Amino acid sequence: MPVEIVILAAGQGTRMRSDLPKVLQPLAGHPLLDHVIDAAQSADADRVHVVYGFGGDRVRAAMAHRSVTWVEQSEQLGTGHAVAQALPGIEDTSIVVVLCGDVPLIQPETIRRLAASASPDALSLLVAVLDNPTGYGRIVRDSAGRVTRVVEQKDANAGELNICEVNTGLIAAPAVRLRDWLGRIDNGNAQGEYYLTDIVGLAAADGVLIVGEGAASIDEVAGINDKRQLAGAEASLRRSRAEALMDAGVTLADPSRIDVRGRIKVGRDVFIDVGVVLEGDVTLGDRAHVDTGVIIRDSVVAQDTRILPHSILEQADVGPRCSVGPFARLRPGARLAAGAKVGNFVEVKNTEIGEGSKASHLTYLGDTTVGRDTNIGAGTITCNYDGANKHRTVIGDRAFIGSGVELVAPVVVGDDATIGAGSTIGKPAPKGKLTVARNRQVTIEGWERPKKKKS
Repeated sequence: MPVEIVILAAGQGTRMRSDLPKVLQPLAGHPLLDHVIDAAQSADADRVHVVYGFGGDRVRAAMAHRSVTWVEQSEQLGTGHAVAQALPGIEDTSIVVVLCGDVPLIQPETIRRLAASASPDALSLLVAVLDNPTGYGRIVRDSAGRVTRVVEQKDANAGELNICEVNTGLIAAPAVRLRDWLGRIDNGNAQGEYYLTDIVGLAAADGVLIVGEGAASIDEVAGINDKRQLAGAEASLRRSRAEALMDAGVTLADPSRIDVRGRIKVGRDVFIDVGVVLEGDVTLGDRAHVDTGVIIRDSVVAQDTRILPHSILEQADVGPRCSVGPFARLRPGARLAAGAKVGNFVEVKNTEIGEGSKASHLTYLGDTTVGRDTNIGAGTITCNYDGANKHRTVIGDRAFIGSGVELVAPVVVGDDATIGAGSTIGKPAPKGKLTVARNRQVTIEGWERPKKKKS
Protein backbone atom coordinates (compact mmCIF):
# COMPACT_ATOMS: atom_id res chain seq x y z
CA MET A 1 0.00 0.00 0.00
CA PRO A 2 1.20 3.58 -0.64
CA VAL A 3 2.63 5.30 2.42
CA GLU A 4 1.93 8.99 2.95
CA ILE A 5 3.51 10.84 5.85
CA VAL A 6 1.93 13.77 7.65
CA ILE A 7 4.29 15.91 9.74
CA LEU A 8 2.65 18.11 12.37
CA ALA A 9 4.54 21.40 12.41
CA ALA A 10 1.98 24.05 13.32
CA GLY A 11 2.83 24.73 16.97
CA GLN A 12 4.35 27.93 18.35
CA GLY A 13 6.48 26.38 21.08
CA THR A 14 5.92 29.00 23.79
CA ARG A 15 8.28 27.23 26.20
CA MET A 16 11.16 27.94 23.82
CA ARG A 17 10.77 31.63 24.71
CA SER A 18 11.77 32.49 21.18
CA ASP A 19 10.36 34.42 18.22
CA LEU A 20 11.42 31.52 16.01
CA PRO A 21 8.72 28.90 15.31
CA LYS A 22 9.48 25.75 17.29
CA VAL A 23 10.12 23.54 14.26
CA LEU A 24 12.78 26.00 13.05
CA GLN A 25 14.83 25.82 16.24
CA PRO A 26 18.34 24.68 15.24
CA LEU A 27 19.62 21.17 15.95
CA ALA A 28 23.11 20.30 14.70
CA GLY A 29 22.97 23.26 12.36
CA HIS A 30 19.59 22.43 10.80
CA PRO A 31 15.98 23.20 11.82
CA LEU A 32 14.13 20.50 13.76
CA LEU A 33 11.69 20.11 10.87
CA ASP A 34 14.55 19.50 8.43
CA HIS A 35 15.60 16.44 10.44
CA VAL A 36 12.05 15.04 10.42
CA ILE A 37 11.62 15.57 6.68
CA ASP A 38 14.99 13.88 6.13
CA ALA A 39 13.83 10.83 8.08
CA ALA A 40 10.45 10.75 6.30
CA GLN A 41 11.96 10.92 2.83
CA SER A 42 14.65 8.38 3.75
CA ALA A 43 11.86 6.00 4.82
CA ASP A 44 10.72 5.83 1.18
CA ALA A 45 7.38 7.57 1.70
CA ASP A 46 5.35 8.09 -1.44
CA ARG A 47 4.43 11.60 -0.35
CA VAL A 48 5.23 13.88 2.58
CA HIS A 49 2.69 16.45 3.82
CA VAL A 50 3.66 19.17 6.30
CA VAL A 51 0.92 20.82 8.36
CA TYR A 52 2.04 24.34 9.24
CA GLY A 53 0.51 27.13 11.27
CA PHE A 54 2.39 29.53 13.56
CA GLY A 55 5.03 31.44 11.63
CA GLY A 56 3.93 29.65 8.49
CA ASP A 57 5.64 31.98 6.02
CA ARG A 58 8.96 31.59 7.82
CA VAL A 59 8.57 27.81 8.01
CA ARG A 60 7.81 27.48 4.32
CA ALA A 61 10.63 29.84 3.35
CA ALA A 62 13.14 27.90 5.47
CA MET A 63 12.03 24.61 3.89
CA ALA A 64 11.73 25.91 0.33
CA HIS A 65 14.36 23.41 -0.80
CA ARG A 66 12.17 20.50 0.32
CA SER A 67 9.81 18.59 -1.97
CA VAL A 68 6.75 18.35 0.29
CA THR A 69 3.05 19.21 0.17
CA TRP A 70 2.15 22.13 2.42
CA VAL A 71 -1.13 22.11 4.37
CA GLU A 72 -2.18 25.10 6.44
CA GLN A 73 -3.83 24.74 9.85
CA SER A 74 -5.13 28.27 10.30
CA GLU A 75 -6.44 27.54 13.81
CA GLN A 76 -4.50 25.30 16.18
CA LEU A 77 -7.36 23.13 17.48
CA GLY A 78 -5.35 20.03 18.32
CA THR A 79 -3.45 17.20 16.69
CA GLY A 80 -6.57 15.47 15.40
CA HIS A 81 -7.70 18.67 13.73
CA ALA A 82 -4.20 19.11 12.22
CA VAL A 83 -4.18 15.66 10.61
CA ALA A 84 -7.72 16.24 9.30
CA GLN A 85 -6.45 19.25 7.33
CA ALA A 86 -4.10 16.99 5.37
CA LEU A 87 -6.57 14.21 4.60
CA PRO A 88 -8.21 15.82 1.53
CA GLY A 89 -4.91 15.41 -0.29
CA ILE A 90 -4.41 11.76 0.69
CA GLU A 91 -5.64 8.72 -1.19
CA ASP A 92 -8.04 6.33 0.59
CA THR A 93 -5.80 3.40 -0.32
CA SER A 94 -2.80 4.83 1.54
CA ILE A 95 -1.34 4.12 4.93
CA VAL A 96 -0.94 7.42 6.77
CA VAL A 97 2.01 7.82 9.14
CA VAL A 98 1.83 10.81 11.46
CA LEU A 99 5.13 12.29 12.64
CA CYS A 100 5.81 15.29 14.85
CA GLY A 101 7.94 18.20 13.69
CA ASP A 102 9.42 18.51 17.18
CA VAL A 103 10.57 14.86 17.38
CA PRO A 104 13.70 15.26 15.25
CA LEU A 105 15.69 12.09 15.99
CA ILE A 106 13.16 9.60 14.64
CA GLN A 107 14.89 7.04 12.44
CA PRO A 108 13.79 5.98 8.93
CA GLU A 109 13.80 2.30 9.94
CA THR A 110 11.38 3.05 12.79
CA ILE A 111 9.05 4.85 10.38
CA ARG A 112 9.16 1.92 7.98
CA ARG A 113 8.43 -0.52 10.82
CA LEU A 114 5.50 1.59 12.04
CA ALA A 115 4.03 1.80 8.53
CA ALA A 116 4.44 -1.94 7.97
CA SER A 117 2.48 -2.71 11.18
CA ALA A 118 -0.59 -0.85 9.90
CA SER A 119 -3.05 -2.31 7.42
CA PRO A 120 -6.71 -1.86 6.43
CA ASP A 121 -7.61 -3.64 9.66
CA ALA A 122 -4.79 -2.49 11.95
CA LEU A 123 -3.64 0.76 13.53
CA SER A 124 -0.12 1.04 14.94
CA LEU A 125 1.28 3.29 17.64
CA LEU A 126 4.91 3.92 18.46
CA VAL A 127 5.16 3.42 22.20
CA ALA A 128 7.94 3.66 24.78
CA VAL A 129 8.41 2.85 28.44
CA LEU A 130 9.78 5.77 30.46
CA ASP A 131 11.03 5.97 34.02
CA ASN A 132 9.39 9.38 34.20
CA PRO A 133 6.36 9.54 31.85
CA THR A 134 5.34 13.06 32.90
CA GLY A 135 3.87 15.00 30.01
CA TYR A 136 3.11 11.99 27.81
CA GLY A 137 -0.19 10.32 27.02
CA ARG A 138 -0.46 6.92 28.75
CA ILE A 139 -1.16 3.65 26.95
CA VAL A 140 -4.14 1.91 28.54
CA ARG A 141 -4.43 -1.85 28.00
CA ASP A 142 -7.13 -4.35 28.95
CA SER A 143 -6.66 -7.48 31.07
CA ALA A 144 -5.51 -9.38 27.98
CA GLY A 145 -2.79 -6.79 27.26
CA ARG A 146 -4.55 -5.26 24.28
CA VAL A 147 -4.27 -1.51 23.73
CA THR A 148 -7.68 0.05 24.30
CA ARG A 149 -7.02 3.77 24.39
CA VAL A 150 -4.56 6.58 25.04
CA VAL A 151 -5.25 9.02 27.85
CA GLU A 152 -3.51 12.37 27.91
CA GLN A 153 -1.87 13.37 31.17
CA LYS A 154 -4.28 16.21 31.93
CA ASP A 155 -7.20 13.82 31.55
CA ALA A 156 -5.66 10.86 33.39
CA ASN A 157 -6.80 9.62 36.80
CA ALA A 158 -4.41 8.67 39.58
CA GLY A 159 -4.12 5.05 38.44
CA GLU A 160 -3.48 6.01 34.84
CA LEU A 161 -0.80 8.48 35.87
CA ASN A 162 1.18 5.54 37.28
CA ILE A 163 1.39 3.92 33.83
CA CYS A 164 4.93 4.19 32.42
CA GLU A 165 4.12 3.03 28.89
CA VAL A 166 3.50 6.14 26.83
CA ASN A 167 2.36 7.23 23.40
CA THR A 168 5.15 8.95 21.49
CA GLY A 169 2.74 10.80 19.20
CA LEU A 170 3.63 8.75 16.13
CA ILE A 171 0.77 6.78 14.60
CA ALA A 172 0.17 4.81 11.40
CA ALA A 173 -3.37 4.10 10.19
CA PRO A 174 -5.30 3.25 7.01
CA ALA A 175 -6.42 6.52 5.42
CA VAL A 176 -10.05 5.48 4.83
CA ARG A 177 -10.54 4.51 8.48
CA LEU A 178 -8.62 7.56 9.68
CA ARG A 179 -11.12 9.83 7.91
CA ASP A 180 -13.96 8.09 9.72
CA TRP A 181 -12.36 8.20 13.15
CA LEU A 182 -11.30 11.85 12.89
CA GLY A 183 -14.87 12.73 11.92
CA ARG A 184 -16.10 11.17 15.16
CA ILE A 185 -13.74 12.65 17.78
CA ASP A 186 -14.72 15.66 19.87
CA ASN A 187 -12.94 18.23 22.03
CA GLY A 188 -14.56 17.36 25.36
CA ASN A 189 -11.31 17.24 27.31
CA ALA A 190 -9.20 19.37 29.63
CA GLN A 191 -7.49 21.12 26.72
CA GLY A 192 -10.62 21.68 24.65
CA GLU A 193 -8.75 20.20 21.66
CA TYR A 194 -9.32 17.46 19.10
CA TYR A 195 -6.79 14.81 20.12
CA LEU A 196 -5.43 12.51 17.44
CA THR A 197 -4.98 9.89 20.16
CA ASP A 198 -8.76 9.67 20.62
CA ILE A 199 -8.88 7.58 17.44
CA VAL A 200 -7.28 4.71 19.41
CA GLY A 201 -10.39 4.22 21.53
CA LEU A 202 -12.60 4.42 18.44
CA ALA A 203 -10.44 1.86 16.65
CA ALA A 204 -10.63 -0.51 19.61
CA ALA A 205 -14.41 -0.13 19.71
CA ASP A 206 -14.54 -0.95 15.99
CA GLY A 207 -12.61 -4.14 16.58
CA VAL A 208 -9.53 -2.95 14.73
CA LEU A 209 -6.22 -4.46 15.83
CA ILE A 210 -4.03 -1.92 17.64
CA VAL A 211 -0.32 -2.66 17.48
CA GLY A 212 2.02 -1.08 20.02
CA GLU A 213 5.37 -0.85 18.21
CA GLY A 214 8.21 -0.25 20.65
CA ALA A 215 10.63 2.57 19.95
CA ALA A 216 14.22 1.48 19.34
CA SER A 217 15.48 4.06 21.84
CA ILE A 218 14.14 6.77 24.08
CA ASP A 219 16.29 9.40 22.36
CA GLU A 220 14.67 8.95 18.95
CA VAL A 221 11.17 9.69 20.27
CA ALA A 222 12.06 12.57 22.59
CA GLY A 223 9.94 15.65 21.93
CA ILE A 224 11.58 19.08 22.00
CA ASN A 225 9.59 21.68 23.92
CA ASP A 226 12.20 23.92 25.52
CA LYS A 227 15.86 24.84 25.24
CA ARG A 228 16.95 22.25 27.79
CA GLN A 229 15.35 19.48 25.76
CA LEU A 230 16.90 20.97 22.63
CA ALA A 231 20.34 20.79 24.24
CA GLY A 232 19.64 17.20 25.27
CA ALA A 233 18.79 16.28 21.69
CA GLU A 234 21.96 18.00 20.52
CA ALA A 235 24.03 15.91 22.94
CA SER A 236 22.27 12.72 21.86
CA LEU A 237 22.80 13.45 18.17
CA ARG A 238 26.43 14.43 18.77
CA ARG A 239 27.02 11.15 20.58
CA SER A 240 25.40 8.98 17.92
CA ARG A 241 27.25 10.69 15.08
CA ALA A 242 30.55 10.40 16.90
CA GLU A 243 29.88 6.69 17.41
CA ALA A 244 29.14 6.32 13.70
CA LEU A 245 32.50 7.89 12.85
CA MET A 246 34.32 5.56 15.22
CA ASP A 247 32.46 2.59 13.76
CA ALA A 248 33.83 3.73 10.39
CA GLY A 249 37.37 3.61 11.77
CA VAL A 250 37.96 7.25 12.73
CA THR A 251 40.05 7.96 15.83
CA LEU A 252 38.43 10.70 17.91
CA ALA A 253 40.53 12.34 20.61
CA ASP A 254 37.34 12.83 22.63
CA PRO A 255 33.98 11.65 21.21
CA SER A 256 32.12 14.13 23.42
CA ARG A 257 33.90 17.10 21.84
CA ILE A 258 33.13 16.86 18.15
CA ASP A 259 30.14 18.32 16.32
CA VAL A 260 28.96 16.63 13.13
CA ARG A 261 26.36 18.75 11.36
CA GLY A 262 26.17 17.09 7.99
CA ARG A 263 27.07 14.04 5.92
CA ILE A 264 30.63 12.88 6.42
CA LYS A 265 32.61 10.44 4.26
CA VAL A 266 35.83 9.13 5.75
CA GLY A 267 38.76 7.01 4.64
CA ARG A 268 40.96 4.79 6.77
CA ASP A 269 42.96 5.91 9.80
CA VAL A 270 41.50 9.40 9.97
CA PHE A 271 42.27 11.32 13.19
CA ILE A 272 40.09 14.13 14.55
CA ASP A 273 41.13 16.15 17.59
CA VAL A 274 38.85 17.93 20.09
CA GLY A 275 36.59 20.86 19.26
CA VAL A 276 36.22 20.10 15.56
CA VAL A 277 33.02 21.06 13.72
CA LEU A 278 32.10 19.30 10.47
CA GLU A 279 29.20 20.84 8.52
CA GLY A 280 27.45 19.96 5.27
CA ASP A 281 29.08 17.49 2.91
CA VAL A 282 32.60 16.74 4.11
CA THR A 283 35.05 14.13 2.83
CA LEU A 284 38.18 13.18 4.78
CA GLY A 285 40.59 10.93 2.91
CA ASP A 286 42.83 8.17 4.24
CA ARG A 287 45.09 9.28 7.09
CA ALA A 288 43.72 12.83 7.08
CA HIS A 289 44.58 14.54 10.37
CA VAL A 290 42.30 17.30 11.68
CA ASP A 291 43.65 19.25 14.65
CA THR A 292 41.81 20.99 17.46
CA GLY A 293 39.35 23.80 16.85
CA VAL A 294 39.04 23.27 13.09
CA ILE A 295 35.81 24.02 11.21
CA ILE A 296 35.27 22.23 7.89
CA ARG A 297 32.18 23.02 5.83
CA ASP A 298 31.25 21.44 2.48
CA SER A 299 34.85 20.56 1.68
CA VAL A 300 37.12 17.73 0.58
CA VAL A 301 40.36 16.92 2.42
CA ALA A 302 42.41 14.29 0.59
CA GLN A 303 44.66 11.59 1.98
CA ASP A 304 47.70 12.34 4.16
CA THR A 305 46.72 15.99 4.56
CA ARG A 306 46.91 17.78 7.89
CA ILE A 307 44.63 20.62 8.91
CA LEU A 308 46.37 22.41 11.76
CA PRO A 309 44.58 24.03 14.74
CA HIS A 310 41.87 26.67 14.41
CA SER A 311 41.68 26.69 10.63
CA ILE A 312 38.42 27.21 8.72
CA LEU A 313 37.61 25.50 5.42
CA GLU A 314 34.48 26.31 3.43
CA GLN A 315 33.75 24.86 -0.02
CA ALA A 316 37.42 24.05 -0.38
CA ASP A 317 39.16 21.18 -2.18
CA VAL A 318 42.43 20.21 -0.52
CA GLY A 319 44.60 17.69 -2.30
CA PRO A 320 46.84 14.95 -0.89
CA ARG A 321 49.84 15.60 1.39
CA CYS A 322 48.91 19.23 1.97
CA SER A 323 49.34 21.30 5.12
CA VAL A 324 46.81 23.95 6.11
CA GLY A 325 47.13 26.27 9.09
CA PRO A 326 47.26 26.92 11.93
CA PHE A 327 44.75 29.78 11.79
CA ALA A 328 44.30 29.53 8.03
CA ARG A 329 41.09 30.27 6.18
CA LEU A 330 40.14 28.56 2.94
CA ARG A 331 37.09 30.27 1.46
CA PRO A 332 34.84 29.04 -1.37
CA GLY A 333 36.75 28.10 -4.49
CA ALA A 334 40.06 27.40 -2.73
CA ARG A 335 41.77 24.44 -4.40
CA LEU A 336 45.13 23.05 -3.27
CA ALA A 337 47.05 20.57 -5.40
CA ALA A 338 49.22 17.80 -3.94
CA GLY A 339 51.83 18.90 -1.44
CA ALA A 340 50.72 22.53 -1.26
CA LYS A 341 51.04 24.48 1.97
CA VAL A 342 48.87 27.26 3.32
CA GLY A 343 50.27 28.48 6.63
CA ASN A 344 49.28 30.59 9.59
CA PHE A 345 47.01 33.58 9.03
CA VAL A 346 46.73 32.94 5.29
CA GLU A 347 43.38 33.50 3.57
CA VAL A 348 42.62 31.92 0.20
CA LYS A 349 39.50 32.51 -1.92
CA ASN A 350 38.64 31.35 -5.44
CA THR A 351 42.25 30.39 -5.91
CA GLU A 352 44.16 27.36 -7.20
CA ILE A 353 47.52 26.66 -5.60
CA GLY A 354 49.70 24.33 -7.63
CA GLU A 355 51.57 21.21 -6.58
CA GLY A 356 54.30 21.86 -4.04
CA SER A 357 53.61 25.61 -3.81
CA LYS A 358 53.36 27.37 -0.48
CA ALA A 359 52.05 30.52 1.14
CA SER A 360 53.35 30.16 4.66
CA HIS A 361 52.52 33.37 6.51
CA LEU A 362 50.14 36.31 6.68
CA THR A 363 48.97 36.30 3.07
CA TYR A 364 45.77 36.92 1.12
CA LEU A 365 45.27 35.19 -2.23
CA GLY A 366 41.99 36.00 -3.97
CA ASP A 367 41.02 35.13 -7.55
CA THR A 368 44.49 33.76 -8.18
CA THR A 369 46.14 30.90 -10.06
CA VAL A 370 49.46 29.77 -8.61
CA GLY A 371 51.65 27.32 -10.51
CA ARG A 372 53.90 24.52 -9.24
CA ASP A 373 56.69 24.89 -6.67
CA THR A 374 56.08 28.60 -6.18
CA ASN A 375 56.83 30.44 -2.93
CA ILE A 376 54.56 33.25 -1.78
CA GLY A 377 56.35 35.40 0.79
CA ALA A 378 54.94 36.63 4.09
CA GLY A 379 52.56 39.56 3.90
CA THR A 380 51.82 39.18 0.19
CA ILE A 381 48.36 40.19 -0.97
CA THR A 382 46.55 40.09 -4.27
CA CYS A 383 44.59 43.27 -4.88
CA ASN A 384 41.77 41.60 -6.79
CA TYR A 385 38.87 44.03 -6.30
CA ASP A 386 38.69 47.46 -7.89
CA GLY A 387 35.54 48.49 -6.05
CA ALA A 388 33.22 47.13 -8.70
CA ASN A 389 34.73 44.00 -10.27
CA LYS A 390 37.05 41.14 -9.38
CA HIS A 391 40.20 40.56 -11.44
CA ARG A 392 42.54 37.60 -11.65
CA THR A 393 46.22 37.20 -10.79
CA VAL A 394 48.26 34.48 -12.49
CA ILE A 395 51.56 33.36 -10.97
CA GLY A 396 53.63 30.85 -12.90
CA ASP A 397 55.66 27.80 -11.91
CA ARG A 398 58.68 28.13 -9.61
CA ALA A 399 58.09 31.84 -9.05
CA PHE A 400 59.40 33.50 -5.90
CA ILE A 401 57.30 36.29 -4.43
CA GLY A 402 59.17 38.27 -1.77
CA SER A 403 57.64 39.44 1.49
CA GLY A 404 55.23 42.35 1.63
CA VAL A 405 54.36 42.30 -2.07
CA GLU A 406 51.13 43.72 -3.51
CA LEU A 407 49.99 42.15 -6.78
CA VAL A 408 47.45 44.48 -8.41
CA ALA A 409 45.14 42.43 -10.62
CA PRO A 410 44.81 41.77 -13.45
CA VAL A 411 48.47 40.84 -13.54
CA VAL A 412 50.69 37.95 -14.65
CA VAL A 413 53.92 36.80 -13.00
CA GLY A 414 55.85 34.51 -15.30
CA ASP A 415 57.49 31.15 -14.64
CA ASP A 416 60.70 31.36 -12.58
CA ALA A 417 60.12 35.09 -11.99
CA THR A 418 61.28 36.73 -8.76
CA ILE A 419 59.49 39.68 -7.19
CA GLY A 420 61.53 41.77 -4.78
CA ALA A 421 60.21 42.28 -1.25
CA GLY A 422 58.00 45.31 -0.71
CA SER A 423 57.08 45.70 -4.38
CA THR A 424 53.74 46.77 -5.79
CA ILE A 425 53.32 44.96 -9.10
CA GLY A 426 50.67 46.09 -11.58
CA LYS A 427 52.31 45.13 -14.86
CA PRO A 428 53.47 41.74 -16.17
CA ALA A 429 56.60 40.41 -14.45
CA PRO A 430 58.56 38.53 -17.09
CA LYS A 431 59.67 34.93 -16.93
CA GLY A 432 62.98 34.28 -15.19
CA LYS A 433 63.61 37.94 -14.29
CA LEU A 434 63.84 39.90 -11.05
CA THR A 435 61.17 42.57 -10.88
CA VAL A 436 61.30 45.27 -8.20
CA ALA A 437 58.92 48.20 -7.73
CA ARG A 438 59.77 50.39 -4.74
CA ASN A 439 59.84 54.09 -3.96
CA ARG A 440 63.28 55.53 -3.29
CA GLN A 441 64.23 55.43 0.39
CA VAL A 442 64.89 58.86 1.88
CA THR A 443 66.25 59.87 5.27
CA ILE A 444 65.23 63.37 6.39
CA GLU A 445 68.03 65.09 8.25
CA GLY A 446 67.13 67.27 11.22
CA TRP A 447 63.64 65.79 11.63
CA GLU A 448 62.39 65.43 15.20
CA ARG A 449 59.54 63.28 16.39
CA PRO A 450 56.58 65.37 17.68
CA LYS A 451 56.27 65.65 21.46
CA LYS A 452 53.20 66.00 23.61
CA LYS A 453 52.55 69.50 24.85
CA LYS A 454 52.85 69.93 28.59
CA SER A 455 49.56 70.74 30.26
